[in-house]
Amino acid sequence: MSKQTKSQWDFGELFPAEATRKILSVSELTAQVRRLLEKQVGSIWVTGEVTNLRAQSSGHIYFTLKDAAAQLGCVLFSREKVPHRELLADGQKVLLQGDVTVYEARGQYQLIVRAVELQGVGVLQVAFEKLKQKLAAEGLFAPERKRALPKFPQRIGLVTSPTGAAIRDVLHVVQRRNPALKIILAPCRVQGDGAAEEIAEAIELLNRYSVASEPIQRFNDSTNLDLILITRGGGSLEDLWAFNEEVVARAIYESAIPIVSAVGHEIDFTIADFVADVRAATPSAAAEIITEGVFASRQLVANLIRRMMQTHPRRRLDESLQQLDDLQARLLRQTKQGVSERRLAWHNLTTRLRQVRPKQLLKQRREVLKATQKRLRELVSIQFKNCKSSFAATESRLRLLGPGQVLARGYSITMDAATGKIIRRAKDAKRGQSLKTRVRDGEISSNVEKIVE
Repeated sequence: MSKQTKSQWDFGELFPAEATRKILSVSELTAQVRRLLEKQVGSIWVTGEVTNLRAQSSGHIYFTLKDAAAQLGCVLFSREKVPHRELLADGQKVLLQGDVTVYEARGQYQLIVRAVELQGVGVLQVAFEKLKQKLAAEGLFAPERKRALPKFPQRIGLVTSPTGAAIRDVLHVVQRRNPALKIILAPCRVQGDGAAEEIAEAIELLNRYSVASEPIQRFNDSTNLDLILITRGGGSLEDLWAFNEEVVARAIYESAIPIVSAVGHEIDFTIADFVADVRAATPSAAAEIITEGVFASRQLVANLIRRMMQTHPRRRLDESLQQLDDLQARLLRQTKQGVSERRLAWHNLTTRLRQVRPKQLLKQRREVLKATQKRLRELVSIQFKNCKSSFAATESRLRLLGPGQVLARGYSITMDAATGKIIRRAKDAKRGQSLKTRVRDGEISSNVEKIVE
């Protein structure tokens, strides 16, 4: 069989199949990667920390989800009805559910968020807001139920840890501003599991203690409390969480005694702060609020004593005597000055007379000099008499205004025999009270048998 003859134009396969290349555009490649990601990965759950969060005017939220080794771009569209979206913030740990895709305009893969679950502090914040809304709807935060604190509390209850910094701050301020204030401590834990129940039990215990009908025989005193202070030092949201529990809020609301809440620092707000009658920024600030009445009264009394000393008749007499001394010194200075001036004029005149020797003029000048000296002496005498008369009149008025003259006119002063306090009104006296009445020539002791207002 003869061999097949090739044509001279038969060059064979110019472009073999194995050498053919498939060329894609950037858009085609990106679309292929997007389809591959959406098909192979699809909807997933992923956890991490939010960073670079941006909320656009359109309502869309863009942020990056990162961990220690990588990061993922995320977008939450405004049309997605996702709970807690307003709580998203940089640094927030979250658990996200969404679809993995590629944003083709940038060639960047990203997660389209469909659901958000907060982790760590975020969970506590959600629980805080839910309980706050619930209790507010029930009226636990209503301003009209807030009770005013007593201005001069004598005995208070203290709910806190006996080993914390808060109790030291409170005791330090109280000792400085009102050492007589009695403090009844109901110790409890203020952090950790079971702390909320202990705080609520401490509040209830102080309420039961306050309404005890029998006085303490040892001290001959009642057990009534004027207010309760709930306090602890600063800390994280987790540390302060016991004061955000519903059981504590209910115990504060049901307390028959006004409650002051001082939890954490100025920036910390707890559910207990909203329910309490008064919220203080810090434990020290709470102690200052409680002791403000006594502290201000002490300052008022000190100012009154100083004012009484300033208006005392003896002080006015001393001022008048000092004024008399000043007038006498001025009079002496003016007299000396007048004499010196006259002597100088007499000397000048004598010198001129010696020069011209006019006997008649000399005689006239001598008469003028004598008359002037006489008028000067009379002037000094009259001014001295006027000052003396003014002093005598002032002294007489001061004497008439003195308490001795009031007693001499038939009035009397009645005082508590034990304390010396003046009895100004009938209701200031008590039956059986020992009194002391001061009259013009002595004192009378008596006991109150009947009070008629």
